[in-house]
Amino acid sequence: MGRWQPDARGRMFRAAMELFAERGFDETTAGDIAERAGVTERTFFRHFSDKREVLFDGAARLEQTVREAILAAPEGCAALDAALAGLRAAADQLGERGELAVHRSRIIAAHPSLQERELLKLAALTDTTSAALRERGVAEPEASLAAHSAVTVFHVTFVRWVSEQATGDIDACFTETAAALRALA
Repeated sequence: MGRWQPDARGRMFRAAMELFAERGFDETTAGDIAERAGVTERTFFRHFSDKREVLFDGAARLEQTVREAILAAPEGCAALDAALAGLRAAADQLGERGELAVHRSRIIAAHPSLQERELLKLAALTDTTSAALRERGVAEPEASLAAHSAVTVFHVTFVRWVSEQATGDIDACFTETAAALRALA
């Protein structure tokens, strides 16, 4: 393995994405990822429970971004507006990863087990959103309805954005999608 190099986690992520593109998700092993990243397989498993988790590594960070943005929303704003502020912050975070987001999305779309994991991630994001709204004093069922609605806006925005190869402005896409939701009422 040679001399220690910094950012093992980042190197493993980049190696995984390269290998998934070259060989496919199913044909890539944790050992392959570790070797490409210049770490041991044991180091890989210290960072990730399996190769699927490489694709979902940023979920906790995304949830934290959402929570913080909801709690920072102006006092007295409507529950949906606070929830949308949180999910807009998450969309902006993803917007910084354009080509990578498109590649990741394609990998997930091709594997039912990864699609299931993506749905679980969206459910956790909904739970985080509704919990942050309740922390702001929003009662049920308003907190859950606002959370589900905002996460739906986020999801629809993301799907639209990656279908356009992440070339457009994700913030503008989010604004359009939120306006479409509001027009339904």
